[in-house]
Amino acid sequence: MKTFSELNLIAPVLRALADENYDTPTPIQAQTIPAALRGRDVLGCAQTGTGKTAAFALPILNKLGKQSRKATANSPYALVLSPTRELAIQIGESFSTYGKHLHLRQAVVYGGVHQRKQVRDLNRGAHLLIATPGRLLDLMNQGHLQLNQLKFFVLDEADRMLDMGFLPDLRRIIGQLPEQRQSLFFSATLPSSIVSLSRSLLHNPVSITVTPSASHVEKIEQRIMFVERGAKKALLRKILAGEDIQRALVFTKTKRTANVLEKQLVRNGFKAAAIHGDKSQNARQRVLQSFRSKKIQVLVATDVAARGIDIDRITHVVNFDMPIEPESYVHRIGRTGRAGAAGVALSLCCPDEHRELRLIERLIGRKVPVDNDHPQPTSQHRDPASPRRPRRRGAPKPRPSSKRAVTAGFVDDPSTDSVPERAPHGKRQTRRKGARNKQRAKRSK
Repeated sequence: MKTFSELNLIAPVLRALADENYDTPTPIQAQTIPAALRGRDVLGCAQTGTGKTAAFALPILNKLGKQSRKATANSPYALVLSPTRELAIQIGESFSTYGKHLHLRQAVVYGGVHQRKQVRDLNRGAHLLIATPGRLLDLMNQGHLQLNQLKFFVLDEADRMLDMGFLPDLRRIIGQLPEQRQSLFFSATLPSSIVSLSRSLLHNPVSITVTPSASHVEKIEQRIMFVERGAKKALLRKILAGEDIQRALVFTKTKRTANVLEKQLVRNGFKAAAIHGDKSQNARQRVLQSFRSKKIQVLVATDVAARGIDIDRITHVVNFDMPIEPESYVHRIGRTGRAGAAGVALSLCCPDEHRELRLIERLIGRKVPVDNDHPQPTSQHRDPASPRRPRRRGAPKPRPSSKRAVTAGFVDDPSTDSVPERAPHGKRQTRRKGARNKQRAKRSK
């Protein structure tokens, strides 16, 4: 295995790596950096947490450091596109760390905050620009940003961008890029839509696949717990009360469920907070900082926010809701077991989530072991492989559950994300009906 000193990096970059005690590159870095230094376009496929940021940051810093060009107002030389605000901020921090011995300016632009400071950073000149697509297009439309001098373009987490509906924005941005540029394209998965997008962006790229998306993280201990939906929160409290839980990340399907779960955990004495797209940028940063400093023990998050969470020493990941997309399961559990450390991933699976479990097991190529250390607080769950008990003749048919039903204080269907909780209102309807009848009687008189 090569060391960073063997990758033809300039002395200031090597000194910054030595300051961080980085000696040996990860597989994605070892394969990407030499190709990028030669000026080749790169199509990289690797999971989150494998060192992709350094894989594209180091060659860009190396080339800009060699050129020693002055920053031009509103015209960066390198652009990195990120799907989320958190990830954009973390990429900016990585560039600052690796380039701290270089005289390079950078700007990080994203939505959710006032643009005044971001515009000021662009006006004074920035060699590097890290941005989310929406705010980038806003600044371009306002005339605060031009891409005619761009030499390096990086698209990070491309599959997540498409999941979040950024494809039209991406096409508009790509249409503004100069023809003469070097492009680096990274994605954790390579479905046909991603391959099609890469063809419109890359020229004769070097394809690098380090970790197939279907592979699971070997050092992560994965377990499944079958539980009725109404018993999930009680089981979660029991899990989080364990002595081995040092820092836990809990995933929910919807933002509403994350908020409700946060309040219930806090009410039960846990140091918990939620993070998702509806939180303001300042609130999200405060929560992440509290989680890093262990002021918060439990972080409740949605899948959209998950890609921006790059925190070491997360001991447990709990899937409160099973992910709809099996690939999301791999990314979720990848939040623990980072940098070669061990971790535990627990999934709470209720009867209507068996399909999601089957897809996950098909993707990772093995059965997820059943956890018997945490029996559910209610009756034992029926094994999905066992036959159903026949219904007695004459017994009433079970009523189908409504998609908008609120069970045990949680809204679990994504379509109800904006539907407020409602208490049982049969008596209320009766009173209202009686009042309407009285009004009709008065009018008839």
